[in-house]
Amino acid sequence: MELIRKPIHYTQEGKSIFDQFYLDEDYNVPEQKEDIGRIIQGKAELRAEDIRPVENYVKITGRVYFTVLYMTSSGDPRPAVLEGKLPFEEMIYAESDGNESFYLRNVRTEFTASVVHSRKLSLRVMAEVEIGRERIRDEELTENIESDVPVCRKTRKMNLLRLTVSKKDTYRIKEEITLPGTKESIGQMLFTDISVRKLDIRMGQDEVLLRGEMLVFCMYLSAEEKADWIEQTVPFEGRVLCDGVSENMYYHIQHTLEDTLSDIRMDEDGEMRVLGIEAALGLRMNIYEEEETEILCDMYSLEQNCVFDTRETVLEELLMQNQSKCKVTERLSLPELKEDVLQILHSQGSIQLESETNSPEGIRVEGILHLSFLYLRGDDTEPYGSWQGMVPFSWLIEYPDMPEQVSSSLSYHVEQLAVTLAGSEAVEIRAILSFDVFLRKLLPVETITDVQMEPLDMEALFEQPGIVGHIVQNGEDLWSLAKKYMTTIDGIKEINGLNDEKISQGDKLLIFKENVSIL
Repeated sequence: MELIRKPIHYTQEGKSIFDQFYLDEDYNVPEQKEDIGRIIQGKAELRAEDIRPVENYVKITGRVYFTVLYMTSSGDPRPAVLEGKLPFEEMIYAESDGNESFYLRNVRTEFTASVVHSRKLSLRVMAEVEIGRERIRDEELTENIESDVPVCRKTRKMNLLRLTVSKKDTYRIKEEITLPGTKESIGQMLFTDISVRKLDIRMGQDEVLLRGEMLVFCMYLSAEEKADWIEQTVPFEGRVLCDGVSENMYYHIQHTLEDTLSDIRMDEDGEMRVLGIEAALGLRMNIYEEEETEILCDMYSLEQNCVFDTRETVLEELLMQNQSKCKVTERLSLPELKEDVLQILHSQGSIQLESETNSPEGIRVEGILHLSFLYLRGDDTEPYGSWQGMVPFSWLIEYPDMPEQVSSSLSYHVEQLAVTLAGSEAVEIRAILSFDVFLRKLLPVETITDVQMEPLDMEALFEQPGIVGHIVQNGEDLWSLAKKYMTTIDGIKEINGLNDEKISQGDKLLIFKENVSIL
């Protein structure tokens, strides 16, 4: 007698860990930089360099890279920039059995810079991080049994997710922007912001196909030290080699834009009118194949007693791989900016997810869109200003009749953001928030691990009646009745004239014992 087993390789996600921490530092202005008069705007980006479990904690280390745009305090004030980095180390409590891997799922920062005096800043960074956790599981599922003794088998069909590829990779983006003729040539770059928009990911044969856009904003000084700026969308398209994947596979891929660089380059005429853009698109990829599987979940024999051991495990079926888009439209009255804003130059946004709730209709997400914008003022002495605010949102990622036992992997980002003037005291905000969801149904399964055949208790069999009249009770099916009365499903169907295996509570059945050993 031999159990026929099938191996399956899959991931199992644990509960995310959320943490918030602060960095407070005094920053001295480098000697080569001019004195600070007034801060216009600042931004900060957290880059994790190492995430590892340490006893009952997760240790995350890295750096926060910051940029501060300010007006100098000289007699002829002009915009200037400071850039730097702050190291950090954070210990986050997380009980683990040591078999999980941890990764940075989502991160958001708030950055504040205030002037202590013209040569010193006080910096404050608030970082919110979501640490994901997962383990790679390998199971052996019993599909069938080979036996010299006739055995009745009950199987369960499933479309299971099998992990085909799990890896990290990087796609390098290199593009150029040529300044239009109306713009001044670049003398010195000041403030640059680069973000990914409208990223489309598809599976190819042994490759992952990428297509998207980078939104690039650059504020600079011309050779005559006149401030100017450019904002432009740069499309990109490419592929990442990935052996073993094909077009019909499913995937959950998280992406982050890392190591963004911009530099000034000469055009064909030798003028500094080309902006070089380089970035690394970090990809954390789990790619799956849906596989139809039949699992042996119960058995019995009319000739011997089947005694088997089982082990409980949880498998997954795919319910949905989808990108759900939430439109946010809001008109904000900003009387504090009355008659102050001539033009909005650039806007930025980030998502703070406050709750994620499952319901029969789908997944309800609620949160806050944090946004800021840089604007041009009508004051030549202080020509630039910035504003920060927030807009709440609520969105239903639809999945009608969603089961209770599910597991979802959710990543999110701002896909589009536009802030426009709406009169002298208001702005209109239009945004599209993208939610990438990978939804699975959890399937608790008792998989058979070992089986032994033992002689039947003949005395007990003889005591059982050969013919039984049975009234079907709630929860009973033909399999349970056939096993209980030592007969077969086909035997019950034949005696009772049934065309299929459907029976209902209260049905009356006539059951003949068919154990061949006592006939």
